[in-house]
Amino acid sequence: MTATTHPSFESVHTGDELPSVTVPITVPLIAGGAIATRDYFPGHHDLEAACQLGSSHIFMNILTTNGLVQSYVEGWAGPRARLMDLKIKLGAPNYPGDSMKFTASVTAKNDDKRSVQITLKGTNSMGSHVSGTVQVAFA
Repeated sequence: MTATTHPSFESVHTGDELPSVTVPITVPLIAGGAIATRDYFPGHHDLEAACQLGSSHIFMNILTTNGLVQSYVEGWAGPRARLMDLKIKLGAPNYPGDSMKFTASVTAKNDDKRSVQITLKGTNSMGSHVSGTVQVAFA
C-alpha cells in the first residue's frame, strides 16, 4: 500500500495542475450510478430503451458525473478539505466501453477563506463530457 500525500493550502498556487485521472466507463458504473441516485430513466440502464431514444448505448446521468467530479477533486485535495461549491456543464455522453480523462488546474486562490477554485474538464473519445469549477476549502 502506498501513502498518498495531499497538498496543503500553503503549497497550492494559481496555475498548478492536478494529476490527471482516467475513469473507465462501464455498464455497472452507469447503471449503478443511476440506481444509487434514484434515477430510473430507462436510458441509463435499459439498452433497448436507450436505442429507441436514438442513443447507441445506455448513457451516464449527471448525478453520476457529479459524483465522479467530486471524487476526482477530493482525491487530490484530501480528507481534510471541504467541497464548498460545484458547478458543471455536460457535453458529449459517456457510453460503456469508453473512458473519461479528468484534467484540472487551480484558477484562483482565496487567502481569507483558505480556499481554491479548480477548473476542470472530463473528456472521452467524443470530446468534452463535463466541464466546470469546484471550490475547495482547506483546513
